[in-house]
Amino acid sequence: MSSSQNSQTSSAAAGASVLQRVRHPFRARHVQLLARERTSPGFVRLTVGGPELEGFASAGFDDHTKLILPQAGQDRPNLPRIVDGRPHIEGERPIMRDYTPLNFDAAANTLQLDFALHDTGPAVQWALQAPLGQWLGLAGPRGSLVIPADLSWHWLLGDESAMPAIERRLAELPAGVRAIVRVQLANPADRRPWTSAAALDLQWVDSLAAAVQALDIPEGEGFIWAAGENRAMAELRKAIVAKPGAHPRRMRIASYWKHGEAGHHEELSES
Repeated sequence: MSSSQNSQTSSAAAGASVLQRVRHPFRARHVQLLARERTSPGFVRLTVGGPELEGFASAGFDDHTKLILPQAGQDRPNLPRIVDGRPHIEGERPIMRDYTPLNFDAAANTLQLDFALHDTGPAVQWALQAPLGQWLGLAGPRGSLVIPADLSWHWLLGDESAMPAIERRLAELPAGVRAIVRVQLANPADRRPWTSAAALDLQWVDSLAAAVQALDIPEGEGFIWAAGENRAMAELRKAIVAKPGAHPRRMRIASYWKHGEAGHHEELSES
């Protein structure tokens, strides 16, 4: 095979998608609020749990489980059930928001969720004020997009809303790979002492766009993951796709929130 053919084969392999889709049976659960920890000025961490968490499955570090708040006057919120292939809730629709499953303890049937306090919406107010022992609902994840951990390098980029997924990913990555992490924070007090078995290159930055502009795509097989505010992520994706060596099928960039819109989530890259 000629050197030109070798180059073409290598390029094609580098641009091939490595994502694995995993489907989970739909389940909605009642759980109780067990603990609350204010981890930093901009974050509160809740521990929820109960016997219905048995069998909880989350295969991807950026999965989302839907938190269902109790409706006024009800001890427990109504939970969705599948009707004609889609989740359906009887009666008044409760407030629901997507959160990353951070730490699941199968032995204790507990799950930790982080809330970034970048708005004053009802879910954040509930996270700050709900009494311990209150019932809530969790639904999903219905599926996962699994990114192999043993790729030679990983970019993990985002703002405060991306921090739970990044923290979970750093705990999963093995030795022998590189983790290039850039996180834009409004408040330096929200920094965390993250560690990883991977070779960690971590910077807390004032401008994610500027930080990414200074990075070069490494050689070898890798993946770019980013999440944050809608407009910022759309611009970031354009900048990354324009870089030499970038492949749209080797990145996943998501809008986790949007100014002026509640409960927003949008995928900004094709897998």
